[in-house]
Amino acid sequence: MQKSTITIEVGLDEKRVPESIQWKATDSTAEKPRDAKAFMVSFWDGADNAALRMDLWTKEMRVDEMADFYYQTLMTMADSFDRATHQQELVNKMKQFAHDFYKRFAELQEKENKIQ
Repeated sequence: MQKSTITIEVGLDEKRVPESIQWKATDSTAEKPRDAKAFMVSFWDGADNAALRMDLWTKEMRVDEMADFYYQTLMTMADSFDRATHQQELVNKMKQFAHDFYKRFAELQEKENKIQ
C-alpha cells in the first residue's frame, strides 16, 4: 500500500497563540513547506459517528480574509457533497447559503466602516 503524509507545523507565541502555519505533503510538487494563515481539518470517526475537527488561524489573519476563507470553504464543501451524493437541490442550498453569508458579511463590514 502506498502512503502519503501531510505535515502541519504551527509556530506559537509565548501565550500559545498561532503566529505561523506551514504545511507540506509528500505528494506535492512544492519543494519547500507552504505558508498559510489558517487551516481547517475534519475527520469522520465511524466508530462514534462523530466529526472531529481542528481549526486554527494566525493572529495576522484579517477579518475579511476569514470571511473569504469561510466562503470558499463552504463552496468547496458543497462541491464535495455534490460529488459524494449527487443531491443537487441540497448542493444549491449550500451554495446559496454561502453567497448569502458573504453578502451579509460585506454589508456588515460596510456598515461598520461608516461608523468609524
